[in-house]
Amino acid sequence: MILSTIARILSAVVIVYMFLCAARVLMSWLPSMDSGKSGRLIARATDPYLNWFRRFKIFSSGAFDFSPIIALAVLAVVNDLFTTASYAWTVSVGLVLSLIIGALWSAVAFVLLFFFVCALARLIAYAARWNSLHPVWRVIDSILNPVLFRINRVIYRGRIVNYLQGLITGSVLLLLSWFGGRELVRLLIRCLDWLPF
Repeated sequence: MILSTIARILSAVVIVYMFLCAARVLMSWLPSMDSGKSGRLIARATDPYLNWFRRFKIFSSGAFDFSPIIALAVLAVVNDLFTTASYAWTVSVGLVLSLIIGALWSAVAFVLLFFFVCALARLIAYAARWNSLHPVWRVIDSILNPVLFRINRVIYRGRIVNYLQGLITGSVLLLLSWFGGRELVRLLIRCLDWLPF
């Protein structure tokens, strides 16, 4: 009973910290919010944690930094562990592994869907012949092009393809990766649930 109460308290603390981290990420997009006393307080509380994930270059792609998503996913795993511990009589290795895999997949799925939505928006703009030099499309291109370049380099093995073909190929591969990854994670979690320990 005492351990269950402690786990619930820790889960609540993690949830509050997740909200603070999310607020800090939003504040970084709107620099005017940083200047107040509450903004500085939130920055002092969350920057050490968020900066730890920013050190890893693998979480960056072109102009976009995915480290806050990974940082929030880690907090989600910790929260799930505390929540499960507060209700479950026993916490098994399979349960812990399935929670970790589920949270990691959530972060990866978000990134895949984000890139897919960017590619889809770019395809629509291309088909509608909207001004491709507009600042919005230039930002989307700066986020999307490094990923599309890597995908097309693997698929076409260095052959040059036009922009539309690259967009279509990248969009399809991103969507297939999302569907395939989701099914693979579901299967893996089902297998982990069968672990006896």
